[in-house]
Amino acid sequence: MYRNILIATDGSELAGKGLAHGLDLAAGAGAAVTIVTVTEAWSALEMADEARQGHYDAIARFEAVANARAQKILDAAAAAASARGVKTVTVHVPDQKPAEAIIDTAKEKGCDLIVMASHGRRGVGRLLIGSQSMEVVSHSTIPTLIVR
Repeated sequence: MYRNILIATDGSELAGKGLAHGLDLAAGAGAAVTIVTVTEAWSALEMADEARQGHYDAIARFEAVANARAQKILDAAAAAASARGVKTVTVHVPDQKPAEAIIDTAKEKGCDLIVMASHGRRGVGRLLIGSQSMEVVSHSTIPTLIVR
């Protein structure tokens, strides 16, 4: 049924539920997984604040911290996949909006299912914070499974 499942994670506890569900699905289907985490671009306000504090290498510092955090997330996810005997590829996409990066990575890697978690926000919370899972479901041509 599925040959390559993309699992999106940000390392949070909720994303862990999506990861576990996706890995169980992959193990049962004999599918490989592509695990992706995304680092959003740093805002100009954050960069200006760092510069005001005298951190003139703010971008390099941000990238180093973001890369280290992404690697930690991906290493933990890959270990969980390995424990289930699931073949895994990990991907870190820096400086991009999460929903766009998830969809683009799924297409690039030939995935036939996207699995991700959702906070299930409603009303004003969704308007103010947004929903990456809703954006993926709305714009992806690849079937998407949302775990809550």
